[in-house]
Amino acid sequence: MAGRNDQSAQAHDAQGRATPDWALSLDGMRAQAWSCLSRGVRDRRAPSRHPTLATVSPDGWPQACTVVLRAADPAQAVLEVHTDTRSAKVAALRAAPRAALHFWDARRHLQIRLACTATLLTGDAAAAHWDRVPPAARATYGADTAPGTPIDDPMAQGHGGGQAWGFAVLCLQVHMMDLLHLGAPHRRAGYRRAQAWAGQWLAP
Repeated sequence: MAGRNDQSAQAHDAQGRATPDWALSLDGMRAQAWSCLSRGVRDRRAPSRHPTLATVSPDGWPQACTVVLRAADPAQAVLEVHTDTRSAKVAALRAAPRAALHFWDARRHLQIRLACTATLLTGDAAAAHWDRVPPAARATYGADTAPGTPIDDPMAQGHGGGQAWGFAVLCLQVHMMDLLHLGAPHRRAGYRRAQAWAGQWLAP
């Protein structure tokens, strides 16, 4: 049930902080998570701006990297990040289009974990997204040297002039959410798209 537990409302953590109202219900936890994600798109200093994206390489190795959150759509449960078409994560997602995202908001003591399927947009399909990329950020795409290529000199990275051909959009459709609030007591909740995001309390 998503109702409020009045006894839990009086709980405090080790620093004497009261449990926030949003952590008292399943609906509140999910709403707070999406609020944090949306803030990461608008505010470069927000904790959710730079999540960790985890994939599995074509040869079976787990791999994780920091990405920049570019869009968040709570209604459709879709997130967006940008990358280079030749990056390891693109190769991984072409082989197995599943990914996980991890966020940690230290101020809210909130961990957000998401299980997603990925759709890759390139070329004409990514053109509208490319038009919104700031000029300073475009320099990272279309470089002569592909990401992860061995080089002898750290400055020998090559420059592609920000060509759009190296630009890819990862549209990440969220299927599962796992939220953990480190309060007193810890509260954990799980949500599934297949269950209309109804939510279920989980043991921390």
